[in-house]
Amino acid sequence: MSERVIPIISQPLGNLPIPQALKGPAWAPGQQLLDQRKRPLRDLRISVTDRCNFRCSYCMPKEIFNNDYVYLPHSALLSFEEITRTAQSFIALGVEKLRLTGGEPLLRKNLEVLIAQLAALKTLAGQDLDITLTTNGSLLAKKAQALKSAGLKRVTVSLDGLDDEVFKQMNDVDFPVSDVLEGIQAAQAAGLGPIKVNMVVKRGTNEQEILPMARYFKGKGIALRFIEYMDVGATNGWRMNEVMPSADILHVLQTEMSLTPLQASQAGETAERWGYLNEQGVHDVSLGEIGFISSVTKAFCSDCNRARLTTEGQLYLCLFASQGYDLKPLVRSELDQSALTQAIAAIWSQRDDRYSELRVSEPALENGSTPSGAKRKVEMSYIGG
Repeated sequence: MSERVIPIISQPLGNLPIPQALKGPAWAPGQQLLDQRKRPLRDLRISVTDRCNFRCSYCMPKEIFNNDYVYLPHSALLSFEEITRTAQSFIALGVEKLRLTGGEPLLRKNLEVLIAQLAALKTLAGQDLDITLTTNGSLLAKKAQALKSAGLKRVTVSLDGLDDEVFKQMNDVDFPVSDVLEGIQAAQAAGLGPIKVNMVVKRGTNEQEILPMARYFKGKGIALRFIEYMDVGATNGWRMNEVMPSADILHVLQTEMSLTPLQASQAGETAERWGYLNEQGVHDVSLGEIGFISSVTKAFCSDCNRARLTTEGQLYLCLFASQGYDLKPLVRSELDQSALTQAIAAIWSQRDDRYSELRVSEPALENGSTPSGAKRKVEMSYIGG
């Protein structure tokens, strides 16, 4: 039997210099910060760990992330105080939403301490930050109330099917669906809502779970979102012919359910929203909603307002980036807060990323991948989803 060979990227792909960061102000308080495509900075994704207890094939396949895999040492990670300091600079530049990711963020010890520190911060308008967390749900039942008490607003839970056999095939660690559902119920009971459930659809693996998932979550006050299998990193062996386009997923749903398109909830929203119609053909909010994240077949680069901070302080401007900026020396330096803020402003002001738009225009190769899919990109497990 031939051995599957996947390139390993266990460390950052290299850092770009911080452009003019300390040579003069790139931004002044009260000024709107925009990138080269006139996009503001509103959303910061913070990865708090590179570890996960699942081995999903589309993110951390077991053949790469095995017992021999070397994770980042604890000393390399940003401390909670350093993360909070960095978040302060992003907030000064207009960020209003913080999403904690991983790996699996609930594996980071005492995470509620960090949440409490972040919850004490305010937006430029003096409002509470929208602090959310994405989790696989495995530890959520135990930690939901503590997270809520610390100041977490909402959670998004990853769940790729309701059938145990299918789900265990996806997570590859024999973890049962029932424990994730218990975590979702605990999060609802704690008031961590509205809850979103994300399902990555991989053709040939779990598309048969689309309708069961929609049936189960309909009427439960939960937004179910279907995500196209993405070409993030190099370890998941991504192929275009394993992508099930959102249009096909919608068609499957409409064989049984009446849906109507909804307006985007906010600028930069990644999901295309659909609501359920009741028996009278009227949109019924109580039935919940469906979302489609179509980053492969329908790019949403034009209004992307997200930045990503890795667990060791690398700043990435795109989920599909190949290079980042190392903020850690500035975070750990004796320079004042304004120097860090100016560095981030300088980076964002020169941003011109639009990977998904470029990929959509490229033809698929004979092996099912795309020219862009062959590029060396940062791993999702490192950058956070």
